[in-house]
Amino acid sequence: MVKIVLVVAVALVDADRRVLIAKRPKGKNFAGLWEFPGGKIEANETPEVAIIRELEEELGISTKSACLAPLAFASHAYEDFHLLMPLYVCRKWQGQVKAIEHQELKWVRANDLHNFEMPPADEVLISHLCDLL
Repeated sequence: MVKIVLVVAVALVDADRRVLIAKRPKGKNFAGLWEFPGGKIEANETPEVAIIRELEEELGISTKSACLAPLAFASHAYEDFHLLMPLYVCRKWQGQVKAIEHQELKWVRANDLHNFEMPPADEVLISHLCDLL
């Protein structure tokens, strides 16, 4: 039986239509690769509540459910599990983005996302962002 892991990701989009990506920290799976911020959905959490919590924990910013718009999802079979990851877009938040859990953060144009090495589940979401932005 395949274990299904449900995580959520968010594409923060700034006023210049750039997307925030974060470099995964050492000691974690896919360390050193770039990803869209997010994380596991905890028991009794909706995807939106999980994004709001993850943004506070990882980036020190806050937002509201009304500011989150679902865009696409990734369904990817890794060796040990199957990942299901909805991607939301967020254009409004409070606070200054800072790297709390990641090695590094970058604001990049959607068309430039292909230039960054990302986990396979994140890579499939790039085309949706290019179409949107």
